[in-house]
Amino acid sequence: MSYSTNMSSQYPSLSIETLGPVTVASPLQLDTTPGNDLVDFVDDQERILVDPRLSSVRGYMESGETPPAFELAGPRQRLFFDHRQVRAAVVTCGGLCPGLNNVIRALVMHLHRRYQVQSVLGIRYGLEGFISSFGHNPVELTPALVESIHFEGGTMLGSSRGPQDVEAILEFLVQRRINVLFTVGGDGTFRAATRIARSAQERGLALAVVGVPKTIDNDIFFVERTFGYETAVAVAAQAIVAAHVEARGAPRGIGLVKLMGRHSGFIAASAALAARVADLVLVPEQDFQLEGPGGVFAAVARRLKREGHFVVVVAEGAGQRLLLPAAGQDASGNVKLGDIGSFMADALRRHFATLGEPVNLKYIDPSYIIRAAPATADDAIFCGALAEHAVHAALAGKTDLAVGIWGGTFTHVPLGAATSRRKTVDLEGSLWAHVLESTGQAVSLGPAATGQTVR
Repeated sequence: MSYSTNMSSQYPSLSIETLGPVTVASPLQLDTTPGNDLVDFVDDQERILVDPRLSSVRGYMESGETPPAFELAGPRQRLFFDHRQVRAAVVTCGGLCPGLNNVIRALVMHLHRRYQVQSVLGIRYGLEGFISSFGHNPVELTPALVESIHFEGGTMLGSSRGPQDVEAILEFLVQRRINVLFTVGGDGTFRAATRIARSAQERGLALAVVGVPKTIDNDIFFVERTFGYETAVAVAAQAIVAAHVEARGAPRGIGLVKLMGRHSGFIAASAALAARVADLVLVPEQDFQLEGPGGVFAAVARRLKREGHFVVVVAEGAGQRLLLPAAGQDASGNVKLGDIGSFMADALRRHFATLGEPVNLKYIDPSYIIRAAPATADDAIFCGALAEHAVHAALAGKTDLAVGIWGGTFTHVPLGAATSRRKTVDLEGSLWAHVLESTGQAVSLGPAATGQTVR
């Protein structure tokens, strides 16, 4: 195997910005001695490799380079901030997602109970809450106020999409003497957080900006999993099972489920694997044809003839070239998508009606039910851990970063690295291979489709 002479150039910088010297002793009752049954502080020099494969590590060693690695998340023995002087703020941005209230609650509880931070301000309705003209007054978050919010979906703070003036945001923070800001959101929120962090540094403000990765599509680069994703998969799988029940309950029945996934088909792929009743999964990463012997219509016809029913799962960003382009952008700056779900429903009905073989098609779009769902147990645990690590990072004076997870280990990811690319389903990877095995669909869906259906 050959390696580039500058292998690390394929990765953006993974170094973490720090506001200054860490001179304050942590108030946490931890230690640095292994084997004494006390939780240990994390050494600031500890790292976890981005690519732990032996072949990759050997390549870096042979080229004389240090393999790219993430800084480990966790409590530090020495802090930048005196916890008694910290005033924190929390803002949730973008679309709703399971687990938002869990993160808010965990941030507040950890700040109050572990670091004795007395002031945590909740910013209402996303970045709009920093701008006085919108009239969204902030709320003081206390343990009593947030005690039970994790049982509910949504966010108690509200949310919004779209950018706001960075200087106005900084003025808000300065006036209220806020020196720690937690931004809960996806790539758009993280880009805004980077601008806030860098503008604060240019003005000489000691402001720690720490992101908690929230995108239901699970598409943030260098982050193995975002909160809300596991809940989304669980609820989406229920919708797929319902589509299967409907399809089996009618002659020539078709169940069609549209799920979230503008650019990345993780929810569609994983929910199909969880339900194990889908016959076809369409994702943004793979082009497909409707017509022809290897197209979608032919695949549906074959299984209808053999089994009498069919289930299709389609991600919202799939097949966009088949649609008339939608006009403009949404408030987050995303190009508006055409409605692939309605398009596929109409196309399937028309095609089989033209053949004189009408189908009974049931179309399900559970997107808003999924977004508003409370977090599952596994997601709730994950939300709490992300929030706690975000607090540790902020009190240590780390800024312009998000807390992530990689290989099961919690990490610090520079916001610039997290937004440098979008994570997508690898059509040559194991996840998609499992989908193909589960559904029996062809490797490609076009006039010259390769691979045979399994069933």
